[in-house]
Amino acid sequence: MQIYLPIAEVSVNAFLLLGLGGIVGVLSGMFGVGGGFLMTPLLFFIGIPPAVAVATEANQIVASSFSGVLAHLRRKTVDLRMGTVLLVGGLVGAAVGVVLFNYLKSLGQVDLLVKLCYVVFLGVVGSLMFIESLNAIRKSKKAGGAPPKRRQRNWVHSLPFKMRFRTSGLYISVIPPIAVGFFVGILAAIMGVGGGFIMVPAMIYVLGMPTKVVVGTSLFQIIFVTAFTTLLHATTNFTVDMALAVLLLIGGVIGAQIGTAIGTKLKAEQLRVLLAALVLAVCGKLAFDLLVMPSELYSIGAGGH
Repeated sequence: MQIYLPIAEVSVNAFLLLGLGGIVGVLSGMFGVGGGFLMTPLLFFIGIPPAVAVATEANQIVASSFSGVLAHLRRKTVDLRMGTVLLVGGLVGAAVGVVLFNYLKSLGQVDLLVKLCYVVFLGVVGSLMFIESLNAIRKSKKAGGAPPKRRQRNWVHSLPFKMRFRTSGLYISVIPPIAVGFFVGILAAIMGVGGGFIMVPAMIYVLGMPTKVVVGTSLFQIIFVTAFTTLLHATTNFTVDMALAVLLLIGGVIGAQIGTAIGTKLKAEQLRVLLAALVLAVCGKLAFDLLVMPSELYSIGAGGH
């Protein structure tokens, strides 16, 4: 069943979009990521223009993240205070990111730059996470299945403006969480991602948060940052396609509930290995598409572009 997307100006199979939304929703619930790092490139692959994919995907991230957060709130695995601090940095970062996105769009190179950003970030983050997760599994097996101990103190603990985060069992400076939130906010605006693939590793390894509260807290922050990003894109770029967003949203909400249930049955190290493998697979496909000569060198679009 083909459906015409008015903003993207292409026709796409509606069931394909529902399926993609469902798959990414499952990932959202399992890993605590918005799923944009996977969905936005998938939208590129099925012919959605990058500018529309980036702006519209933020809509779907809000829905799937909200659905996932409800499940985590019931389990009391969301650190609301930490999420709020991350959110402060995230909102400022999103505003800066939309300004940068508009500037890149005015130069006419936003499509290429968005794809290059994906290849670089997904390649670096996926590689580091994959190596670390394999090491963590190896150490866990040597320790007889006991989970590896979290580092109790690092450079984060020596910074000023400390705050107590009871749910995470931390007493650390608010500067690193705000900085992480700011960086993720910029990524949300430019790349159409929730930033979970950066946020989750940063919360575990930089902030030292326990894995059980990282997923829910990450999703909590993602909801508000991506909603704010969508609003800015809709009012400044007019690149949010509501028909596309609704189909992705329906699939994402259902998938997030399934993903949350699956996530509780897997070990934290196993989840991180799976996430890293997915990140690297998407990165490889994007890099391949950028390097290989397309079958059609020229295309004709509306407005003579």
